Amino acid sequence: MGNNILYIEDNPDNMMLVKRALEARGYILIEAMTGLKGVDTAENHEVDLILLDINLPDIDGYEVARRLRASAKKALAYTPIIAITANALKGDAEKALSAGCDVYMSKPINIRELWARVEAFVPAPDQKA
Repeated sequence: MGNNILYIEDNPDNMMLVKRALEARGYILIEAMTGLKGVDTAENHEVDLILLDINLPDIDGYEVARRLRASAKKALAYTPIIAITANALKGDAEKALSAGCDVYMSKPINIRELWARVEAFVPAPDQKA
């Protein structure tokens, strides 16, 4: 297993925060600023984990997750997806999980929680024995 993480996020500040946090642990962050670009990127690159914002400018994260799970690239049916969203209403977590996400995290992003969630699926390169 590698250490490529795709982050589908339209907010440049959130992208930079997560990029710095994950690269500090040795991960390689692949960026996509829209849902459609994220789906395309996942289908054309080797990714080990996907971080997914729900509120995107074109298609929402729920649709992105559904498309990834139904992709012709069979590995995407099993690639872990962590939804990261400002949506904190009752039912939002269930909606993300039913769309195909494995984990739901709310914003603002807690870096320690992010590291723990990511490392549960993809061990940090600097932590490997």
